[in-house]
Amino acid sequence: MKKIIVMLLAGGLMISCASKKELDAALAKQQETQELLDTATVKLNACLADEKAAQAKLEALRDQIETLKNSNAALLNNQGDLVTLSTQGSRNLERSLESIREKDLQIRSLNDAITKKDSVTLALVTSLKSSLGNLNDEDINVNVEKGVVYISISDKLLFASGSDRINQDAKAVLGKVAKVVNDKPEIEIMIEGHTDSQPISTAKFQDNWDLSTSRANAVTRVLQDEFNVKPARMTSAGRSYYVPLASNDTAEGRAKNRRTRIIVLPKLDQFFEMVEKGMEEAKANAKKETENKN
Repeated sequence: MKKIIVMLLAGGLMISCASKKELDAALAKQQETQELLDTATVKLNACLADEKAAQAKLEALRDQIETLKNSNAALLNNQGDLVTLSTQGSRNLERSLESIREKDLQIRSLNDAITKKDSVTLALVTSLKSSLGNLNDEDINVNVEKGVVYISISDKLLFASGSDRINQDAKAVLGKVAKVVNDKPEIEIMIEGHTDSQPISTAKFQDNWDLSTSRANAVTRVLQDEFNVKPARMTSAGRSYYVPLASNDTAEGRAKNRRTRIIVLPKLDQFFEMVEKGMEEAKANAKKETENKN
C-alpha cells in the first residue's frame, strides 16, 4: 500500500512538473504572440495613417488639377478677349493719334493766323508812322498794346481849350490817318475823346462827358466828310476823365490826359474766318495723313 501511495505521489509530481513547463511555454508563446500582435497593430495603424494622408494628398492633387483645368480654360477664353481688346486698342490708339495730329495742325493754323494778324498790325504801325512823319511824340503817338494799335493825339494839337472845334492845322494830321485807314479796308476804328478831371459847365457842355463825346464826334465827322472814311467803319465814344494816362493832380498830368485816341480794330469776323478755314484744312490734312499711313 505504501508502495502504491509512493508511486502515485511520484506520478503526480511528474505530472505537476510536466504541466508547469507546458504552462510556462504556453505563457511565453502567448507573450511572443502578443508582442507580434502589438507590432502588427502599430504597423497597421501606421499604414492606415499613411493611407489617409495619401488619400488627402490625392484629393488635393485632384482639386489642383481641376483648378488648373479651369484656369487654362479661362486663359484660353481671355486670349480671345485679349485679341479683341488688342484690336480695339489699336483702333483707339490710331484715332487718338489722328486727333493729336489734327489738334497739332489746328494749333499751327491758329499760330499762322495770329502771326498773319501780327504782321498786318506791324505793317499798319509802320504805315502810320511813315505817313505821320516826325511829329512831336508829345502831340501824337502810335503804339501797340495787346495786339491793338492806338493813335493818341493831344488835345492842344486838335482843339482850343474847352472847345470841340478842330484846328485847321490838325486836319492835316487827321488826313494822314485817314489815308492809312482808307488803304486798309480790313480794319475799323474807334474814336475816343478823353479829358482831364477839371470840371466844366458851359452853355454848350454840361460836363466832361459832353465835352469828350462832342470832341470824338467832331473828329469822326472830319474823317467822314473831308477824308471819305466810311462811317460804317467808325465808332465814336466819349470817355470823360475816367481813363487817365497820368495823375490829374499836376498840370503836366492833366495835359497828357486831354487827348483823342483812335483805336484801330481789326475785323474779328475776318480773323475768325481765317482761323476757321485753317482748322478745316488741318482736319482734312490729318485725315489724309491717316489714310496714307493705312
